[in-house]
Amino acid sequence: MGEAHRLRDPGSGVLTPLIDPTTAITLVPPLPATSLSPPMIETLPDDGPRPFWSVMIPIYNCPANYLRETLESVLCQDPGTGEMQIEVVDNCSTMGDPEALVREIGRGRVQFHRQPSNLGIVENFNTCIRRARGHWVHILHGDDTVRPGFYAHARQGITANPGVGAALCRTVYTDEDGQWLGLTDVEARQPAVLGSDFVDRQLVDQLIQFVSIVVRRTTYEELGGFRSSLAHCLDWDMWKRIAIRKPIFYDPELLACYRLHEAADSSRLMRTGENVADERRSIEISCADMPPERARAVRRAARKAAAVRAVRRARRLWQKGDHATAWRQLTEAFRCSLAPAVLARTAYFFVRVVLR
Repeated sequence: MGEAHRLRDPGSGVLTPLIDPTTAITLVPPLPATSLSPPMIETLPDDGPRPFWSVMIPIYNCPANYLRETLESVLCQDPGTGEMQIEVVDNCSTMGDPEALVREIGRGRVQFHRQPSNLGIVENFNTCIRRARGHWVHILHGDDTVRPGFYAHARQGITANPGVGAALCRTVYTDEDGQWLGLTDVEARQPAVLGSDFVDRQLVDQLIQFVSIVVRRTTYEELGGFRSSLAHCLDWDMWKRIAIRKPIFYDPELLACYRLHEAADSSRLMRTGENVADERRSIEISCADMPPERARAVRRAARKAAAVRAVRRARRLWQKGDHATAWRQLTEAFRCSLAPAVLARTAYFFVRVVLR
């Protein structure tokens, strides 16, 4: 959906090692019940056969051409009703007629659920999980697409590694018209279960897009849904929780496409600077689950990385003429960290961009 949900800047390059790579991740117990606890995801009753997949497509005022592409990308891989639930969850759209579009394209194969009122993006995602009947849940935004073989590759990896709690593939970044702009980094040269080095980096930077990850429903049942208190980086928070507690299978094939466009939530939400403030909150929540020494290292590295991202974002926004948003991002960067790397990038921003 966008950077406001802690989506990594495409083409930003790999951050240098920010956490001691020799420090192993310590798996932590289930999250304690606090005011920041994620919402509960109830276990489904064991009352009959269930599909392997639930492809849940949350939308709100989604452009019809994007939703059409999303649905077609799934339907061309459809293994049948016994194996895959496909459902669009509309957060009470006020534009267009998405239900009619779903009827036209799905021809009865795709279910449509309309919320009685707009519940906000977080609750719409949690509704997707709760309505999912499959053993594995794919939350696929209505402006993204999967490439041929996505579900077959994921199932093969899941079957070969039955202990994993999620499965991930490499992602293509595209523009509004679907033209390729960049690729996510390769996490492993061959299909494999990711190690602690990936967890380290996920704690510092967002390496996962919604479109590229499928999650076992029991993982959501154990760890809870998306936190409403972190609306701007709800996905980073979720993927960190999963990475710390569950093995993740990775396939290096380019099987998912994430669309970058000005109408994305990222473009709207970063204007307040709350996206960076939410990153800080997410960092603190993650660190609360760790031993003190480990938490200090992660907090320092993650806040520095968040500040670097905010300065880089400010530079792009200034060059586009959005000076007000650029200043908000820069202000939030300083609230994250005053590390030398942050100050150096800020100096470069002023000398090479602002004062030119």
